[in-house]
Amino acid sequence: MQADPAAEPVKRARGRFSRRRVLGATGAGVAGAAVGLAGGIGVARASVTTPTAGGPPVYPFYGEHQAGITTPAQDRLHFAAFDVTTSSRTELVSLLEDWTEAAARMTQGQGAGEYGPTSGPYDAPPDDTGEAIGLPASGLTITFGFGPSLFREAGGRDRFGLAARQPAALRRLPQFPGDNLDESRSDGDLCIQACADDPQVAVHAIRNLARIAFGRAAMRWSQLGFGRTSSTSTSQVTARNLFGFKDGTMNLKAEDPTGVDAHVWVPGGADPKADWLAGGSYLVTRRINMTIETWDRQPLSEQERVIGRTKAEGAPLSGGGEYTQPDFAMLGAGDQPIVATDAHVRLAHPDNNGGVELLRRGYNFVDGSTSLGRLDAGLFFMAYVTDPRTHYIPLQTKLSSKDGLSEYLQHTGSALFAVPSGAKPGEHVGQALFA
Repeated sequence: MQADPAAEPVKRARGRFSRRRVLGATGAGVAGAAVGLAGGIGVARASVTTPTAGGPPVYPFYGEHQAGITTPAQDRLHFAAFDVTTSSRTELVSLLEDWTEAAARMTQGQGAGEYGPTSGPYDAPPDDTGEAIGLPASGLTITFGFGPSLFREAGGRDRFGLAARQPAALRRLPQFPGDNLDESRSDGDLCIQACADDPQVAVHAIRNLARIAFGRAAMRWSQLGFGRTSSTSTSQVTARNLFGFKDGTMNLKAEDPTGVDAHVWVPGGADPKADWLAGGSYLVTRRINMTIETWDRQPLSEQERVIGRTKAEGAPLSGGGEYTQPDFAMLGAGDQPIVATDAHVRLAHPDNNGGVELLRRGYNFVDGSTSLGRLDAGLFFMAYVTDPRTHYIPLQTKLSSKDGLSEYLQHTGSALFAVPSGAKPGEHVGQALFA
């Protein structure tokens, strides 16, 4: 089809993902046809939906910090880790540019690409997959992170000239006692956390970002989550995990800026090699399988003893309500501590860990059943910390060897990512790393 030279060319999407790469993969003939259409026909642009006043929340993508950290925890999660498949630093940067542009659009309830799922050159794939047509933004947040292997592969190779800027704290998490890690569910060069109050919106986000990455990065593993197990705002009630107990009662809240500054954000000057990470955070992810069937056969007294809280209200066994501070010195029958020495609440409490706190954003998961006919279910643990060496690794080392709850848990996936600060309009996420 011959393009009309008098017709105004249709503006191409500023991001390079929606046409050039997909058409390159589908063949030059199709690409030529698409160019002809674009040259001769005005193409309308369509968004997935337009946010309305009084509707579901819409969170800004750009800002000082990435959304999805102190944002009120949404009900659904789709998390994905990627391996970078290109060896080109330029291609890696272009991927981050394209991801940033698409994420900024989708979090506002728009399509992943400039044209949308139902417009664009007719002989080319749409630049949005379309399953979120008609759905609101549903509080979607998209958060990006960088794994240790992006800076140095296991063998030490520096693929992208980033090794000199690797943060000292960004190392593969150690193997903790009792870990039974599946390498195919662990680590990764890049990660994307998509949280929303509608599961289809979260899945749509990851699906389109994975599509955009074609030829530059491939998905390594992913995890769907439901029923948040932590509250990140004082406006939220404490949720319950699959053991039926309230989880994360003492979690950091966004309304505590002093606590968040001390325990979540990386301060400037913390690591001279990694000044690019100032204002960002570290994300720990752990896939924790729960032995549901064994737990369900335990008496209520044993369940409460192991947790250290009541199942009904989440109050410490030493008395009071959910938010009452536990009295670890209180003794009961036989002069034994009311809150057992191996109770989870005792071992994890900040008072017993040098004041260390985590900002948790975990989710329940059920991934069908195992070959033994048991539920493949548990907690997808996510926590944001200012430094994993001081905030997570010592705590998990203690819990994995002393926590009575460990008898009912098995950690099957593990990863650590550096989460850069937020981007300004016109920038891409992590731009300071490549400056």
